[in-house]
Amino acid sequence: MDFGAHGGNKRVFQRLGGGGGPSTADTKQKVCYHWRAGKCNRHPCPFLHRELPPPPPAAVNGAATKRFSGGSTWGRVGNNNNSSSNHRVIRKTDKVCSYWIQGNCVYGDKCKFLHCWSLGDGFRLLTQLEGHQTVVSGIALPSGSDKLYTGSKDETVRVWDCASGQCMGVINLGGEVGCMINEGPWIFVGIPNVVKAWNTQTNTDLSLTGPVGHVYALAVAYSTLLANILGLLVVGPIGYGTAIIFERAMCLQYLRGHVLPKIMCCFCTDGAILAWKFNAATNGFEPAASLKGHNFAVVSLVVGANRLYSGSMDNSIRVWNLENLQCIQTLTEHTSVVMSLLCWEQFLLSCSLDQTIKVWVATESGNLEVTYTHKEEHGVLTLCGMPDSESKPVLLSSCNDNSVRFYDLPSFSERGKIFAKKEIRSIQLGPGGLFFTGDGTGQVKVWQWCKEPTATS
Repeated sequence: MDFGAHGGNKRVFQRLGGGGGPSTADTKQKVCYHWRAGKCNRHPCPFLHRELPPPPPAAVNGAATKRFSGGSTWGRVGNNNNSSSNHRVIRKTDKVCSYWIQGNCVYGDKCKFLHCWSLGDGFRLLTQLEGHQTVVSGIALPSGSDKLYTGSKDETVRVWDCASGQCMGVINLGGEVGCMINEGPWIFVGIPNVVKAWNTQTNTDLSLTGPVGHVYALAVAYSTLLANILGLLVVGPIGYGTAIIFERAMCLQYLRGHVLPKIMCCFCTDGAILAWKFNAATNGFEPAASLKGHNFAVVSLVVGANRLYSGSMDNSIRVWNLENLQCIQTLTEHTSVVMSLLCWEQFLLSCSLDQTIKVWVATESGNLEVTYTHKEEHGVLTLCGMPDSESKPVLLSSCNDNSVRFYDLPSFSERGKIFAKKEIRSIQLGPGGLFFTGDGTGQVKVWQWCKEPTATS
């Protein structure tokens, strides 16, 4: 895939420094009011563009280094080679300059706000895909296809050519896309009162009726018997650890063209969870069950270890047995909407608008308990797990301050950020170190993990 050939943004790692504005020797002058607000456009300005003199170096170096804590290895930052001199780097506001976005910032490299879309090493922005008019609510990259599919609340699905980055077609659905996933060659799209299912290899086009209201989340599960025969752990399409990625890829390579999903689950506005089975005789999906339990809409789910996990606007997570589709546990530690769920190794990760990410682990009794809680400054919208260029597990956490944080697992040490004009609602893993983000403006960005630069003598 060669997205970089079409105008990729090369200013990925650039973080411009300095305080901004012309200086003055007269320390008795007043500090510019507009500069404090980040809006001064006078050049030169007769007032000061700086505050009081900075503290002596000793006071800066004496600042405490923030560390995370936890009862186990979760949140425990490992030893690093950063010396105290690293803390002397001038820290700018972690906010993208609104004037830079509009192309008219007059401060250039002296602006106190960021003139880039990311911070951190190890990944880069390749290109931006423009076309959607509003929130990108789903991104899919089906197996065996050279096309990328993006769904939006503008009631369309756009098809992009992976080689050129050009939009090859627009599918009008007549309803807002609430979610979209892919599994093998299949794409499932949730719109009000229906789920669309497309097979990109056979051109099969199915409509699954039954949902009431908006469809916010979808997942696919396979039969336990098939998984046991292959000797592999098969998990859902939301996220997984590095080891599971390769196991799942091997399994799907065998499955492709041989079997179809056993169960496809849909989460609706009324709190019901609908499940379908694929019927090979009729070449279609038939209703399998309706799972009741949540009091309000279900907005997230993930499948792992023969369990289905559902997060809801009622602030709870329910654990369902995929064999009998019965609820076996209800988790109530979150205090707001459970926005996203993720399976990583033997852990379940959940995030919420209560500004926390919780890590769950099974006890000897088989029930899940919280083993670590990571606190954010903003509500958390989406979780996505993926390996970096060195196959180390990284957690991407999208927050409602229009940013995505990168964390190493299991330490939860932060390693970078990416920014957007509006909230990033969709994150999708791709092949060859690619990953995709879709935000509230309708913009889709293509990123790639890359080898970190090595020091040269």
